[in-house]
Amino acid sequence: MEGAKTLKLGYNSEKRQIVLFLLFTCIILVSAAVVLYLIPYIGFTNIHPKLPLIILYLVGGALTLVFTIIVGKSLFFNRRIRGQFIRLLFPILVVIGKFIDINKGQLRLAFISINNRLVLAEAPFVKPDNLLILIPHCLQYHECVVRITGNVENCKACGECRIKDLVALSRKYHVTIAAVTGGTLARRVVKEKRPNMIIAVACDRDLASGIQDVHPIPVFGILNERPNGPCFDTNVEALVEKALSFFLGNKAPLASG
Repeated sequence: MEGAKTLKLGYNSEKRQIVLFLLFTCIILVSAAVVLYLIPYIGFTNIHPKLPLIILYLVGGALTLVFTIIVGKSLFFNRRIRGQFIRLLFPILVVIGKFIDINKGQLRLAFISINNRLVLAEAPFVKPDNLLILIPHCLQYHECVVRITGNVENCKACGECRIKDLVALSRKYHVTIAAVTGGTLARRVVKEKRPNMIIAVACDRDLASGIQDVHPIPVFGILNERPNGPCFDTNVEALVEKALSFFLGNKAPLASG
């Protein structure tokens, strides 16, 4: 789908890493399937007979996912692939990553990148009323006394942080925006607003967990910038507006790459 190619994602190294890691996982799962298939014939009768089929199902999903990542085209069952990746394959990748000493932070970045590509391939164009922007409270200037977690519209637009710009974007595109302090509040906001699509800004840890928490709602994750360290006067790039324009159905090219 052409639109998916116009929204620049970045994370190219993470994309290559997770493709190789998925292929490695497929080898492990196939090996496990062979072992599980042979075990009943050598006397272990407690193994569930459907376990090899489950593993083969995961392998098929992983290979299909690799194809989607490399080709970048939408498949008719793309939503099912995204769900399989979020609920099943990513937890398996984390476990395997521990055994072969792959940094969990790198896996989270790869997970966010691949999730974004799958969401773009799915092309969930939505109406403004059905789109929600979730931002972390740490984008707010640390000395600001205005409370925005209850209502971002409370922002006084002083210009000390990006909250002013993000509120202006929400007004420009007529979409709802909410600032949250963590996963619990984010889940409550999602439950209240019931969006069909979410654009979320956060650190890699919160994005990875949030994408899993609100599944099957598609989430396009944008990493915040942390020049002053985590959870303190963070920032966010212009990708928020590009994502808004794309998911609201703007057919014009948004970026190259």
